[in-house]
Order: sequence, then structure tokens, then C-alpha cells
Amino acid sequence: MSKLPTKDEILQWISDNPTLTSKRDFAKAFGIKGAARIDLKRILKELEAEGHLQKRKKTYRDPDKLPPVSVLQITGADADGDLYARPMEWQGEGKEPVILVIPRASDPALGEGDRILGRLTEVKGEKHHYEARLIRRIGTNPHKVLGVFKKTAEGGRILPIDKGDGKEWQVPAGATGGAKDGELVEAEQSGPKGRMGLPRARIVTRLGDPTAPKAVSLIAIHQHGIPDDFPDEVIAEADKMKPAGLSGREDMRDMPLVTIDPVDARDHDDACWAHEDDDPKNEGGYVIWVAIADVAHYVTSGSALDREARKRGNSSYFPDRVVPMLPDRLSGDLCSLHEGVPRACIAVRMQINAAGDKIGHRFVRGLMRSAASLNYQEVQDARDGKPNDQCAPLMEDVIDPLYEAYALLVKARNRRQPLDLDLPERKVVLSDEGKVLSVNFRDRLDAHKLIEEFMILANVAAAETLVTRRSPLLFRVHEEPSPEKLEALRETAQASGLVLAKGQVLQTRHLNQLLAAAEGTDYDELINMSTLRAMTQAYYSPANFGHFGLALQAYAHFTSPIRRYSDLIVHRALITAHKWGKDGLSPGDAEILEQTATHISETERRSMMAERDTTDRYLAAFLSERVGNEFTGRISGVAKFGVFVRMDDTGADGLIPIRTLGSEYFHFDAESGTLMGADTGLTLSLGQRVTVKLTEATPVTGGIALELVSLEGETVPRGPARGRGKPAKRRAVKAKRKADKIKRKVKRTRR
Repeated sequence: MSKLPTKDEILQWISDNPTLTSKRDFAKAFGIKGAARIDLKRILKELEAEGHLQKRKKTYRDPDKLPPVSVLQITGADADGDLYARPMEWQGEGKEPVILVIPRASDPALGEGDRILGRLTEVKGEKHHYEARLIRRIGTNPHKVLGVFKKTAEGGRILPIDKGDGKEWQVPAGATGGAKDGELVEAEQSGPKGRMGLPRARIVTRLGDPTAPKAVSLIAIHQHGIPDDFPDEVIAEADKMKPAGLSGREDMRDMPLVTIDPVDARDHDDACWAHEDDDPKNEGGYVIWVAIADVAHYVTSGSALDREARKRGNSSYFPDRVVPMLPDRLSGDLCSLHEGVPRACIAVRMQINAAGDKIGHRFVRGLMRSAASLNYQEVQDARDGKPNDQCAPLMEDVIDPLYEAYALLVKARNRRQPLDLDLPERKVVLSDEGKVLSVNFRDRLDAHKLIEEFMILANVAAAETLVTRRSPLLFRVHEEPSPEKLEALRETAQASGLVLAKGQVLQTRHLNQLLAAAEGTDYDELINMSTLRAMTQAYYSPANFGHFGLALQAYAHFTSPIRRYSDLIVHRALITAHKWGKDGLSPGDAEILEQTATHISETERRSMMAERDTTDRYLAAFLSERVGNEFTGRISGVAKFGVFVRMDDTGADGLIPIRTLGSEYFHFDAESGTLMGADTGLTLSLGQRVTVKLTEATPVTGGIALELVSLEGETVPRGPARGRGKPAKRRAVKAKRKADKIKRKVKRTRR
């Protein structure tokens, strides 16, 4: 029998032979047999206790070294184009090692966030510690969770904040990332289920106190994966930018262009001006100028700024912060049309006739200087006869002509009949500390509509110009409702005693007739919400399928390049089409328009969900001090597990769980959108007026639970205990439900 190896000899063997680290491998290497295996086992246990080795199943390895085959996450490329990764299974106490990925010609392209299985080789004397060769790319990204960390003796657990995720996650002692008990954390799955049947996770980000008011938007940002930190190279590139000069531009600095935005606007990317057309052939017509910040001058194709802007797709807006598409040097400075400051722009001059129809337009690349930065309310007040000191000097030459041109556009709009939904927008008002002071509905002023119509007209002009010049571009597409959604809307209308006729090619005017019939009735909000739900999601596409909601044949986004990447693409297309410079749409941009369209459509939906979730959490925080109070509202949704109620005062949506409606069985009819009690015949359907009691409001998740107090002014009947219902009565309820359905088909209210 060979003598037992020393501890140093065992450690050296592991270092030289990282793939041969089981007890059997050691025994074979050192010629150990029989009872001597017991002594070998003792030495290995001592090395493990001393921290030199870590046991993983039946193998031993140095805890401060990576195994030869590891799961890695690509972190990105450096300035030289070298690709780096970080280990997902690092257990050492020292700094996480740097891994350089060495790609082969046959390897697939790897990008930031990709996970791979890699074969590692340790290197000495380099800035990186390992070199990795791709074995295979792991097909799915790790599942991430945002939750509250609860410390335990074994490490800890994470309680997810997502309303739909009740599953806890187990965090091993070495993967807590220093998180404290009760902290909000972001974690990702690091292994299969452990002993307790829970998935294992490692904490990657600590977000602090989850109850702090300003944590609300941070939760949504991290939960939806919205990038909120700019890479150093992007900031450096933005900081080097200088204001554009007059060279190659039309001088527009003497035009009295003004910006009109919300009072709390964070950027100003559009300005406008209107005046009577002096062309004798266009009597009664107007000229409308719309000038948009020339973002393409600063964000050129393929630059670090461009790559980051495309990745983000758009800015995301929250009550307490904005996550911008571009760094503040651009979004808040060089590309913001500040009052009295020369700014580069791309502008369109549009002629409209006395009927409000656009009869001509042309684009220019110019240098403008805003005459004033105004907000909607002060402009509306000025128009209504109460101008403040800033608006008073602008009335005759700026504000009044804007409204006169808008009045003509309203004529054209009324003929075109775009979809006319009346959906009030909620506004969450916060204190400086981030506490909710109030939840209001934003006023819909003519000043808002004026800017909206001007922007729509400019977007149409951009689309028409690029189509005429056969230039690639991104259209804003909104397809008509699917037959299934249209039939559901028709059923809702019929249940409300209204009509949406069949057997005709659907046009927006047909929907507007339905909305007009519901206006002022108890079903007004229901029909507006149901019509909105019937609509398809708008998206971006290099192919033109029209814009159903606006009743337009060709439409593109041109007016907000600071906050939408789609608009930046359209600006570049206009630059190329007019031969204004080399900063237009590159061949590379044109080749990937389909992928760009898909990507930015997804980032837009991501931002919408994050903004909605944030509002829900703020509403829950606002209502959490009012638990036990009663509120009025209307049923806005029906599901087999309960009904959703939109409360009048705040517009908050809460759930009445079906279990709180009594112990009787409730039948869910998906076709009619109703819940009916089998014993009492209590029927809950869309649009019914209710009084509810707030039983729970959870700010961390945004969940709001309600209890039904009255329905249409009547006390809610409660069914007997489950199992005591009379079969004959249940049959009667079913018969009544069938009769009601037949009655709805023949009873109509025409207006």
C-alpha cells in the first residue's frame, strides 16, 4: 500500500486534475486500498472543515476556484470587443473571478444576459482569471423574483411581491448578498428545488425598505426588467455632445414657436405655431408648423447611445420618476426645446384648407428658438379670457391662431370619425417624500386636444412623405378588432339594451354611434371600457396595415424622438430621403426594421405594465388607511373566481372574491359575462352599480380586496350553507338564465 498523501499533495492533485476529484479518483491516484480509504476520508473531511475544500455531492474542489464546466452569464463586450461573463455558481469568499469568453467561428452570437454552459481554463498573469469555451447556450433565461427577504438560520427565504406568485424561494447562506431581514430584494433562480420543496435562489440586488413610498416605482422597474442605469460609455458619449449649429439648416429662430406641455413635463420635444395662409388659392386656410427636436443629429446609428436607446425602446414614466430612453444631457438639455435657446429641429410646414383638410406639406431641417414654454392649463385659461403675464403678449400672434387652426382640424376629424373613447386618465399626486396626497382624474382640455391634433397631422405627413419617396420606415399599426372580440362587445351592448349591428364592414363611426347611444346612461363607462377591450394592441411594423382607431390609411410616429425609438427611426428615414446628411437611416437600420419593430413593441408593452402596476400600488397605499370604509363603484370585470369593481372616487380596481358572496354555488357564464347564485338567483354582471366595503389594501402588491354591500341599491341576499340548495330551485334559476338570454336578443333600445 502506498503511504497516505499529505494535505498539500491532495490540494496539488486537485489543482492539476480539476475533473478527477472524487474519493475513488484520489484512491486510484495515490494507490490507496482497503482500510486506508478510511484514513483518506478523514483527511478529506479535515480539509473540508479547514475551508480548503468544498464537498459537492461525491466530489471535492477548492471553493475559491470554479469547476471546469460552469454555468456562465454573458455580461457584455468591452471597448476592444472582447466578450466577458460572470459565474453563476461562485461560492468563494473572495472577489468574483473575471471570465473571458473565447468564441469559435462556428459558435452562435452571444449577447448580454445570455446564459451558457462553458468549459473553463484557469489563466495566470492576465486581467481575467479564466477563459471559457462555449459548450452550449442555455435556452431559457433564469426565472427572476422580486420580494421581501426573511432571514433564517440556513440563509433565508424570499416572499414574492407579485400578486399572482404565492411561492416562496429558498436562499442558501452563501447567496444572500448581505441582504438584511425585511429588505426588498431581486433574486434569480440558482438551482432546482431544495429539501423544503422550494426553488433555490441567489440575491442579485438589494432594493431597501419595501414600505418606503419611493420604493413603489423601483419595484415595478426591477420587476419588469426596465434598464434604469446608463453604461459609462453611453454617459461619456452624451457628455461629449455640443449644441448643433446653423450649418446645413434653415434658420427658424424668428418663428414664434411655443412648447405646450403638462406643468410637470420633464422634457420638451415638440413646438408649434399657426397662422393664416397668405396663399390666395387657400382662402380661409391656415399654415401649421410643428417642430420636433432633432435627436438623430446626436444619436447616430450604431453608436453607444443608439444601442442603449434601442435596447430601452422608449422612456417609462412613473408618478415620482422617469426612466428615460436617453441620458439627461440629451433628454433634458440638447434635445429639449427650452425657451429662448437655439435648438436643432426637424420641422414640417402643413397647409390646411377651410374644411380642415391637409392640402400640402414640406419638411425642413432647421434651427429654432422657442418663444415660450407653456403648460396646458395656462394656455386654456388664456383662451378662456384669463391670460397670465406670460400668455398675454402671445394671444394675438400665437395662442388665438393655434385655436383657430385647431377648429378647422376638428371639422376634418368629425368627418373622418376616429374612435371617440371617453376614458378619464388618473393622476397620482405625491408629496416630496413620495406619499400619496390624492388621486384625481386629469382634466381633458381643448389645449390637450389641440396639441394632439397637430401631432397626428404631423405624423400623417411623415408617413405620407416616406411612402411617396419609397423609404423604409416604421408604421404605427392598429388593426381592426377580431371577430371574437367584436362579438363580445356586441353581447355587452345587447345586454345594456343597445345595438351594434351585424352584417357590415366595421368602421369607427359604427362604434362611435354605440358610444353616443350610451353617453349619459348608466352604461356609459361600461360601453367605453368594453369598446377599449375589444380593440387590438397597437404596434410598430415596417409594413403598413393602417390605423383603425384613428381612421387613417398611413400613420407613423414622428413627434417624440426623445422618448420613443420608433420616432428616431422615422427621423433618420426623413434625413436620408431628403439627403440632409450622413446621420440618416443606415443600411443596417433598414435591414433589421422587422426585429426593431418587434422589440420596441415589446418594450412599449413592458413600460405600460410597469406604469400600471406602479399606479395600482400607489392606489393601494392611498386606500390602505381607509380599510373598513364603504365606496361606490361599478362592476368592471367578471371572472369565475369573483368580480372586479372600479371605484368612483379613485378609479381603483378591487376584487370581490367569490368566497365572500356566500356559501352557495355561483355559475359563471363566460358568454354573457355573469355570475349567478344557484340558490338566491343573485346575478352579477358588467356595468352594475355597487356599494362595497374595503377589506384589504396591500401597497407592496397593489392588491385591493372588497366585500359586496349592495347591488343596484338593494341589499345583497345570502344563500344557505353549501349543499342545502333545493334542486328544483336551481333548475328554476337555470331556466330564468336561459329566458333572460332570449329576452336580451329581442329587446333593443334605439336612440
